[in-house]
Amino acid sequence: MPIAFVAGGPGDPELVSVRGADLLGKAELVLADEMAGDIVARHANKHAEVVLIKVVAKDEDEVVEVAPRPEEDSAAQEESTATPASRARIMVQAAREGRRVVRLFTGDPVFDGRISPEVSAVVRSKVPFDVVVGASPVTAVPAYAGIPLLGGATKDVHIIDASQSIDYAMHGQKRSTIVVVDPGERAVEIVKGLAAAGRDVRTPVALVRGGTTVEQRAIVTTLEEFPAQYRNSRGMGNEASTLLIVGEVVTQRERLSWFESKPLFGWRVLVPRTREKPGPVSSYLVGYGAVPIEVATIAVEKPRTPHQMDRAVTGLVNGRYQWVVFTSANSVKAVREKFGEYGLDARAFAGLKIAAMDDETMEALHDSGIHPDLMPKGEQSSAGLLEVWESHAGSADPINKVFVPRADIATDTLVDGLKSRGWDVEDITAYRTVRAAPPPIETREAIKSGGFDAVVFTSSSTVRNLVGLAGKPHASTVVAVIGPQTAKTAEEYGLQVTIVADEPTESSLADALAMYASEHQPMRQGGE
Repeated sequence: MPIAFVAGGPGDPELVSVRGADLLGKAELVLADEMAGDIVARHANKHAEVVLIKVVAKDEDEVVEVAPRPEEDSAAQEESTATPASRARIMVQAAREGRRVVRLFTGDPVFDGRISPEVSAVVRSKVPFDVVVGASPVTAVPAYAGIPLLGGATKDVHIIDASQSIDYAMHGQKRSTIVVVDPGERAVEIVKGLAAAGRDVRTPVALVRGGTTVEQRAIVTTLEEFPAQYRNSRGMGNEASTLLIVGEVVTQRERLSWFESKPLFGWRVLVPRTREKPGPVSSYLVGYGAVPIEVATIAVEKPRTPHQMDRAVTGLVNGRYQWVVFTSANSVKAVREKFGEYGLDARAFAGLKIAAMDDETMEALHDSGIHPDLMPKGEQSSAGLLEVWESHAGSADPINKVFVPRADIATDTLVDGLKSRGWDVEDITAYRTVRAAPPPIETREAIKSGGFDAVVFTSSSTVRNLVGLAGKPHASTVVAVIGPQTAKTAEEYGLQVTIVADEPTESSLADALAMYASEHQPMRQGGE
């Protein structure tokens, strides 16, 4: 199998090319720069072996440190990936074993040359390889900052590597756009050098930090004023994907800025969640420019006694049920783990009909090799599933039993609805939900002191558990809830609800918060 060298881009996981995302989704081994963790989480095959590489020094051998896998100690794994040649050996061996291998870089490794040593080592092995390009920080970061690199009287662009010596005389008298990649601590030195070489001190300058991410921040000033502005901004913003842009094109930012103009840009939004993994509301919030901070409010544990689940799985294998209804990804996981105890797999579902409550549950079923026969068409809830049940579930004869593995605190809407339709329901506790451990002290302090611009509650349980774990959010925090029942619970806990979603969906909740932010932008400038 060819080894794929994939450029991850400047930070936004959506800037990975379609081909790069496809290769990551099929990969069995991913060697990734440590800062590419968000890209791995978004696009990589969930079952892939992932090795994150952190560059701690850069010389001819590019010495690196890596996070150890559980079966290896830190020293052993650091040695195993310490040089481009050693990383290439790992990839070559895996490729020769028939595994799909992806080497994921942050930024544009073709532009800055980081790809060359590893590709050269692979070339010597005669294993085939592909190079998959993506968005380059040199163009993507200015684009997200609303700064075109050419236009008007500007006819050329000069790109400068801040790690190299700079010939200021070459750039001082020209009106070209200058893009300095990763200027770091040299930013003030470079600006002063350009001014000393003859560049007009009134020339516009922009320093963009954290480009293409929701942490993007920009200083926009002139060559003359830049040193003072830079000193005042020290420690502000993510230093990743930083560009220094010099030239008249910077003036167009006022008109063309789009990314930082999103209604929730820069808002820190607290997202209490009841799932083990991030829910869709965070993705919706990111789309509006927010910085969602998720806090787990529940943990999942096995039932206190396993007898009910043991009996249900035995009955499933013996043909006792016509339907199995999964209400959450956790219920899928619980049944899968119980199957593992009995040496069973997805084949045990042969002849059964499967219903899934929502997209997350469907995804968990797909990961287990199961494709549901029935899902709600509209609202993804017990009511939504019952709405489509009668027209698709068929007759309750001759086998009218339905197996519903659920949480111990699940409501009775689904079970009662199925029983009223003539079905014999075995409502089994597949897992217990317990209150999660408290979040880190920094998060707790931010919750109480107003460190979050908003909090979004997706259920009554998220209200109860968050207050129990970390206390009430500060009075200045905008409280947004998914529906009237959640609003009632929040008010019972002494919270003043500002926003109730028009529809009981997470997308509607994010929409409502964004609309509120747009209407109150003069009062709250993106959390700044």
